[in-house]
Amino acid sequence: MALRAALRPLSPAGHAPGPEAAVTTTFGLGCAPIGNLFVPVAEAAAEATVGRALERGVRFFDTAPHYGEGVSERRLGAALTGVDRDTVAIATKVGRTIVDADGAPVPVGGTGVGTVGDLSRDGVLRSLEGSLLRLGTDRVDLLYLHDPHDVDAALRGALPALLELREQGVVRAVGVGMGHNAPVARLVREAAEALDVVMPAGRVTLLDRTAEADLLPAARERGVGVIAAGVYNSGVLADPVAAPFFEYHAASAEQVDRALRMAAACAAAGLPLAAVAARYPLRVAGVEAVVVGARTPAEVDGFADAAAADVPEELWAALDAARA
Repeated sequence: MALRAALRPLSPAGHAPGPEAAVTTTFGLGCAPIGNLFVPVAEAAAEATVGRALERGVRFFDTAPHYGEGVSERRLGAALTGVDRDTVAIATKVGRTIVDADGAPVPVGGTGVGTVGDLSRDGVLRSLEGSLLRLGTDRVDLLYLHDPHDVDAALRGALPALLELREQGVVRAVGVGMGHNAPVARLVREAAEALDVVMPAGRVTLLDRTAEADLLPAARERGVGVIAAGVYNSGVLADPVAAPFFEYHAASAEQVDRALRMAAACAAAGLPLAAVAARYPLRVAGVEAVVVGARTPAEVDGFADAAAADVPEELWAALDAARA
């Protein structure tokens, strides 16, 4: 299907993975953290994180203008300099305009201090132009509409522009990425022929499975691919002690308690909670890939190891019980 075609590297050449790695696009590196999400990240650390992903065989990278107001894209592009473009799949997003401290759009290809929504056709085209400059490429493999809360505006302006770009070959596949199920489900139902993929953020996780009730069945019915993101729900499923956050806020006592019980069940099976959380979406029908954010090489190793982790069925049952 179009999703698999968009994620499949075109050439076997390029940056060679390490001996412990198998080339994969099932797991992608989420690049919001290297755009200074939550905490600043040094340029060298960002480059090392992307470099470690390449060493571990990761060939799918997900970014957006919203991540660090252009910083994530710029850093990803710099880190991929010298890598055969045909060996990696790059996803980015449109639907938001980067602005400066006065609220004015920054020069095309620049970085700023904030973003504002823009679902117009012209906004989409300008946004992608800036992304291509920051990434240092002439195309992207997967282009998402980012957080389209106004579905009517998306249907009128942004989505037709995405289709033009796909027809022109500037992008290989188009989709919608969002942390709210209802707008995405509506777009799937009303414009499935235009969409190759949806990316529910934080809604196909060990703690939050709400996308499985409506959005995912709609996508399966209409042949739309699914990539899961936000698998740690902002941190509580990575480490409920050190990062007790859920959806960018402090997790509730109940959420932390559930995550701690899940962590204990994973520990009893000899597995870290983060690795199992990264694997969970692939058990759900229709999910073809998972994007996991990382800001350090060690965090890359954590989700890369998850790809090969042997998760026993009894552990999945224990995690279901811990969630109840």
